[in-house]
Amino acid sequence: MFSYRHAFHAGNHADVLKHTVLIAALQHLVEKDAALTVLDTHAGAGLYRLDGDYANTSAESADGIARLVAPGAPALQPALQAYVDLVRAFNQGAATRVYPGSPFIIQRLLRDHDKLKLFELHPTDLRALAGNVAQLEAGRQVAVLHEDGFEGIKKFLPPPARRALVLCDPSYEMKSDYGKVLDMAADSLKRFATGTYAFWYPIIPRPEAHDLPRRLKTLATKAGKSWLHATLTVKSSKMTETAAGDVKRPGLPASGMFLINPPFTLKAALKDALPQMTELLAQDRNATHTLESGG
Repeated sequence: MFSYRHAFHAGNHADVLKHTVLIAALQHLVEKDAALTVLDTHAGAGLYRLDGDYANTSAESADGIARLVAPGAPALQPALQAYVDLVRAFNQGAATRVYPGSPFIIQRLLRDHDKLKLFELHPTDLRALAGNVAQLEAGRQVAVLHEDGFEGIKKFLPPPARRALVLCDPSYEMKSDYGKVLDMAADSLKRFATGTYAFWYPIIPRPEAHDLPRRLKTLATKAGKSWLHATLTVKSSKMTETAAGDVKRPGLPASGMFLINPPFTLKAALKDALPQMTELLAQDRNATHTLESGG
């Protein structure tokens, strides 16, 4: 169902949700003067061409970022507008040909004294990431690490200034990723209980995908930590039959973001943004969203 390489999915509806949440969280976290360390466990290539071979293969951005920047699009809620503005900052003119992945979104929002650690195992994406980051001339602010992010973040927790955001968004191609996310969340809270942890996951017809947010909620509650869970569904997950009698898979119908120790401003931002996101990105009448929090 998923290609490991994010280039095929850049700018799709899942990216809209993930990156809107990421930007809203980061904007709050950088308001404090103290240095922030951000750890991105599955960084990908960092920058993507929406008119390139990979993105054109699936053309998923057409039902994602492209709908938000289309001529005649309505005025956007603040969190969605901040997301669109940041994506547009990587493009010249009206066309959106370049899409920034989480490493470049994060780096754009960091201050000089903040740190960003990027983990990537895929050799092709690692080369692309290293090349893209080199163009930033960010010096020691950004480190590209050829490591498994699930394990690699351990040596950076707790960070020197005791402030951190961890973004974890594996491909979940391997079922074991779901368990690794839970293990990482539990281990990270033991190492650094006050960090902000953001987990993206696909909502697909697989038991592990539905168990993950429930188990993260239990973990956060037992640890006495606040949590926030946002989901965006754009279409039905059911397979359909074409006129020729072929079975058509729906692709990714929905995704979620689960945060432990979320910024207190995030729920209000998403309460306004999610309904509009649902309306603008809906692909059929099954489009919906959820937003819950606790702790």
